[in-house]
Amino acid sequence: MSVNVQHLTKIYDQQIAVNDLSFQVGKGEVLGFLGPNGAGKTTSMKIITGYLPQTNGKVEVCGIDIEADPMGSKAKIGYLPEHNPLYRDMYVREYLTFTGNLHKIAKVKMQVEEMIERTGLVSHRHKRISELSKGYRQRVGLAQAMLHNPEVLILDEPTSGLDPNQIVEIRQLIKDLGKEKTVILSTHILGEVEAVCDRAIIINKGKLVANAPVQELKQRFSGQNIVTVEFSQKVDERQLSGIHHVIQVKPTNEKLKWQLVSDQSHDIRADIFNFAVANRLTLLEMHREQHTVEEVFQQLTQ
Repeated sequence: MSVNVQHLTKIYDQQIAVNDLSFQVGKGEVLGFLGPNGAGKTTSMKIITGYLPQTNGKVEVCGIDIEADPMGSKAKIGYLPEHNPLYRDMYVREYLTFTGNLHKIAKVKMQVEEMIERTGLVSHRHKRISELSKGYRQRVGLAQAMLHNPEVLILDEPTSGLDPNQIVEIRQLIKDLGKEKTVILSTHILGEVEAVCDRAIIINKGKLVANAPVQELKQRFSGQNIVTVEFSQKVDERQLSGIHHVIQVKPTNEKLKWQLVSDQSHDIRADIFNFAVANRLTLLEMHREQHTVEEVFQQLTQ
């Protein structure tokens, strides 16, 4: 495993910021790291990157214990913090070259040019960082995180401040990076998790409350199946309630359209089809509603 976190705990005086947190992330995986404000996400990421010491527990990055060999583990990590610290008086290319020299990159000029191109900074490489918009400063931060070709990327709110087109580009870049690296992505944009991540973990008040592939997470914690149906003829609500395994019937704003609810273990679409055939009804529409990560997040953290 590229990142192995076991029983991680961080205590400030009497406050437990991270409470016995354990998870693993493998190579070629993009992990969504979710939680409400104050849940312990940023603290956990700072511990993994070596910026903060833990109170208890163990963290390994590419098999290297971060306490036993902090410099060795940091060399494996690229980190974009939430509040992106940059030397704003430097020019973009100058700053990235400076960062590359700190990492002792052999062909630093070549690597800098590649990162400038990959993060869409070509037309801004001769500008001072102070002259850039927030979105382009975020790109500079992402470029420095990837500059030394780390095996693990830890990105805290990487699309913060980007416009919609830039968000699409950076998401695609993260997905591409996830094919060859390990990526841990913290975000408050829950739709981003569905668009980019293979798996998600959710922490609340410092404790792990969910850890599963994104699709499985949506199914496992939703608790219900909801099927939206539309008939060409008017149907009585009592008739729909009699369909096998239907536990609730919800009217919609459209007269002939309904939402039928069953528990998680039953897919009622076949029962609905048989009901329509038996009652000689024309079925115009039938689809199962997809639960969102946002719904699961609210269920587990409120």
